Formats: sequence, structure tokens, C-alpha cells
Amino acid sequence: MSSISIIGTGNMARTIGARAMAGGNTVEVIGRDRSKAVDLAKALGGGATTGEWGAAPAGDIVIVALLFDAVVPAVTRFGDALAGKIIVDISNPFNSAFDGLAHDEETSIAQEVAKVAPAGASVVKAFNTVFRGVLDKGRPDVFIAGDSAQAKAGMEAFIKSLGLRPLDVGGLKMAHWLEGAGVVTVALAGHGVGHWDFALGASEFQG
Repeated sequence: MSSISIIGTGNMARTIGARAMAGGNTVEVIGRDRSKAVDLAKALGGGATTGEWGAAPAGDIVIVALLFDAVVPAVTRFGDALAGKIIVDISNPFNSAFDGLAHDEETSIAQEVAKVAPAGASVVKAFNTVFRGVLDKGRPDVFIAGDSAQAKAGMEAFIKSLGLRPLDVGGLKMAHWLEGAGVVTVALAGHGVGHWDFALGASEFQG
């Protein structure tokens, strides 16, 4: 099983933390507001712990569960405390209309994280195409992108411990397109599907 630190105390942090605990992983919660982190760790139960904002996370995998505009500043703040860690960006940088990305360049929050991450850290994009409610009660596929084969192997093992199927889409530059897929999921929720209880995935056919 994996040792996980979650930076953030919101809904996705709670849902991923609960699934991680159920999968037998160790979980540490880190929040800028320590009282919220303590409350979430207590709610998760099972020996979940609380870390200090800016200090070295206990987990080998550090999931940054923050709004997109807070992700790079948080990684910058932790700095060398993240050396040697797998840093996981789950954010979606939607524009104000939720019909496009907040950045105009062919980049991603994960790629911007990689620019400020310390030496020895590996950045992976994951979970951004899955709505929280589906992650809470369903078994969606989880797309991942990253440049380190070792980091992606670690993430795949963690995702499998959640009872989910990891699907590797390639290097970290593919994080830009995963963020675009996040926009597609919102568009489907508002139009073709008409609700939030679905997830993008891959179906394999023989023939």
C-alpha cells in the first residue's frame, strides 16, 4: 500500500482520503487552516494524521487537492520539502464560463508545477476528469500523465488500491489535453449526458 499526503481540506481531499483509507493506505492531511486539517483527519479516522503547512509531507505521494490557481503557489511554498516526492495535480483550470481553459498557452497546471518543483520530485496529472460524486460512489477510470515511469507506476498501484483502473495517457505534456478533457466532462454534464453521474473512460473491443 502507499503512504499518501493530501494538501487541501475540500471535497476532493475528503473523497480521495476516504477511498485511500478504505484501500489500506496511510493518509496525512495538510491544510493552510490547521483546524480544518485536524477535523478532516478525524473524519477520515483509521489513524489518519495531520501535517504542517510548508513542512515535509510524510507521504511518498503528495496529492495537491486545491483550486487550480493555488496549486503552483502551494508547491512553491513547500519547496525542497517535496524533494523525492510524487506530486499529483488534480486541478482543472476552467475559465469563468466553464467552456474553456483559463490559460491560453499549450500548457497545464501540472506542467507549471514541474517548473517550480524541487529536484528529484516527479509530477503526475490525475483524477481531474472524475467528478467528486462519481469518485465517491463509482468505479471510474483514472487517466494519468507524467514523465517518470517510476512515479506513474507508483500512482497506478495507488489507484488500483482504490478499486479503480489507472490509464496512462503518456508524458506530462498530455496533462494539457487531460485538462481539456475536464472541460468536455462539464460540457457533457450540461448537454449530452445532462447530469453529473458519469465519467470518461476507455472501452476495449475484440474483433
